[in-house]
Amino acid sequence: MLNSSDKWRLVSRAAGQKRLAIAAGSMRAIFDSDFVLIKGESAARFFPDHHLREYADLDFVVDEQLSSRLSVDDLSTIRNLNIDLHFGLRHLDTLTWEEFIRRSDDIVVQGVKIKVPCLEDHVRIMAVHWLTDGGEFKERLWDIYYAVANRPADFDWNKCLDVVSPTRRKWVITTIGLAHKYLGLEIEDLPFAEEAKDIPKWIIRTVEGEWARDVRLIPLRIAYRKPRMFIEQIRKRLPPNPITATIDME
Repeated sequence: MLNSSDKWRLVSRAAGQKRLAIAAGSMRAIFDSDFVLIKGESAARFFPDHHLREYADLDFVVDEQLSSRLSVDDLSTIRNLNIDLHFGLRHLDTLTWEEFIRRSDDIVVQGVKIKVPCLEDHVRIMAVHWLTDGGEFKERLWDIYYAVANRPADFDWNKCLDVVSPTRRKWVITTIGLAHKYLGLEIEDLPFAEEAKDIPKWIIRTVEGEWARDVRLIPLRIAYRKPRMFIEQIRKRLPPNPITATIDME
C-alpha cells in the first residue's frame, strides 16, 4: 500500500509530465520543426520511483536559425508554459545541430512523442550543465549518478566521449568522478575509472566551498529589485567561481 509520500511523488510526476506534453504540443505548433527536450524529464526518466526528480521550467532546444521566427503571441505562449527555450546547444555541446538531431531518441510522455538526446549525448550535456553552474547544486549530481548507473548494456562510451575535444571529455569524466566521490556511484567497470578518481584538488575545494554556503546563485534580473538580495548575489560572484570561469573559456 502506498504511503502519503509515495502518492505525492506519483501525483507530482504525473502533473509534470502532463505539463510537458502540453508544452511539447505548443512547441510543435509554433516551430513545425525539430526540437529536443534536455534536462527535466529527460533526466528524470533514469531516476527510481523513490527518488523524485523535480523540475520547474521545461528546457527545449531548437535550431539557432529559428530565433527570428517568433511572434509576440509565440513568446507569450512560451513564457506562460514556463519554457526555457535554447536556440542551439551553445555552451552545452559542440555537435552540429544536424548531428545532434540524427543521434537523438524519442520518448513518449502522456501519449506525446518528444525528442531527447541519445543517452550518450545526455550524459555529456548534463555533465557540462552541472559544471556551468559551478558545481553549486550537489543534489543535481544525481542526474549524473542515475544516468550512468542506469545506462543500458549497449551504452557506448566512445560515442559519448570521442565526439568532443579532450577538454570536454575531461569535464565529463571529472563530473562522473565527483558523483563517485560524493554520491557513491559505482565506476569500477568504466574504462576511465582511474582517471575519474583523479579529481583536481581545486575542483574539490570549489564544490565543497559552494555546498557550505547558504546563498544560492539566482539571476541578477530577479535580485535587483531587492537590495539585500542583490548585494548577496554580487558578493557571491566575487571572486568568480573557477569552475564556471573554466567552462566559459571553452
